[in-house]
Amino acid sequence: MKLSSKMERCGLSPMRKFNPYADKVKERGIKIYHLNIGQPDVETPAPFFDALRGYADKVVSYAPSGGMPAYLDAVRGYFARIGVELTRDEILATSGGSEALQMVFATILDDGDEVIIPEPFYPNYATSVTLAGASVRPIPTKVEEGYFYADRARVEACINEHTRAIFVTNPGNPTGTILTPDELKLMLDIAKEHDLFLICDEVYREFVYAGEPLLSALQFPGYEQNVVVIDSISKRFSACGARVGCVISHNAEFMGEAMKWCQCRLASATVDQIAAAALYHMDPGYFEVVRDEYRLRRDTMVKKLKEIPGVICDTPRGAFYVMCALPVDDADKFQMWLLNEFNDNGETVLFACGEPFYATPGRGVNEVRLAYTINAPDIARAIDILKIAIEKYNNR
Repeated sequence: MKLSSKMERCGLSPMRKFNPYADKVKERGIKIYHLNIGQPDVETPAPFFDALRGYADKVVSYAPSGGMPAYLDAVRGYFARIGVELTRDEILATSGGSEALQMVFATILDDGDEVIIPEPFYPNYATSVTLAGASVRPIPTKVEEGYFYADRARVEACINEHTRAIFVTNPGNPTGTILTPDELKLMLDIAKEHDLFLICDEVYREFVYAGEPLLSALQFPGYEQNVVVIDSISKRFSACGARVGCVISHNAEFMGEAMKWCQCRLASATVDQIAAAALYHMDPGYFEVVRDEYRLRRDTMVKKLKEIPGVICDTPRGAFYVMCALPVDDADKFQMWLLNEFNDNGETVLFACGEPFYATPGRGVNEVRLAYTINAPDIARAIDILKIAIEKYNNR
């Protein structure tokens, strides 16, 4: 029987691809330091669980397709605190940021269309674009330039008759790049001038480490018809498993069409939305503590990486990942060797291989994305193991 050619063009997630092998390694009693996935070990705040325990309805009913009013109003209150006024109709609840991606691309793309995305980028973007019948047009960046891409000439060189949107992650996954207000305004200007959507994945908005104010594309007036924002509680509140996110736009035509997706999948989870709403009422001081913890982890990881001869990396300014080049021939082969043939005192490391983070063929083969979502002592040990492993791998 024939399967979808669109699905066949998609790859496995580099964050989860090696999980079956890792499970077998654990069965042998080997400890694995998981640097492969953005799953924070920071505790999910208590208000989430209090709201779950407080749910008193006798039936867990469908939520409205657009979202539970309590959740939509909580999101509105959050954005109001950074100067963005929203109505309920300008927010659609989703099953995490991942469904938000699928919804947005399904709403704006036809077969043969293109989306401009700076690379390296989160691989699931390409999967969602491909399933919508379109393709990614990458803006190449370099670690030596801090993964800079907000340049008019670079962006406009990628625009053609097939372009429907520019997509940015701010702060960036996997690079930790942060757009300045002027750089974000430039991207908005380009989108408006070329009648394109600017889709902004802002799920890491709180994770900035040099005192920058929280920044959203929604804060800039005059671009209401162009901007679509993807947001989520997964990273912000360390609640990845709750699967609650949202799509936000002032563009009424776009939101009306996106509602068709919402109604097709009926609704996002009722109880999880109620619990998510409680998180948005927390004291903002929570984020100061969390930021300090991630800053420590970032600094630990970067310091240890720079002790390894041949590693090339930049200090990320936001999010909680480091993208780096390793002095190995192929990160995918190296990862398999780490799982099947290597351990240091019963321990090894799992990372996300870099090639799927690129649309340009041949790029990222010896690169990896490392998540600093485990505690600092474990990060230090994991990178020490990586250093030992690289030397042994290259001396085989």
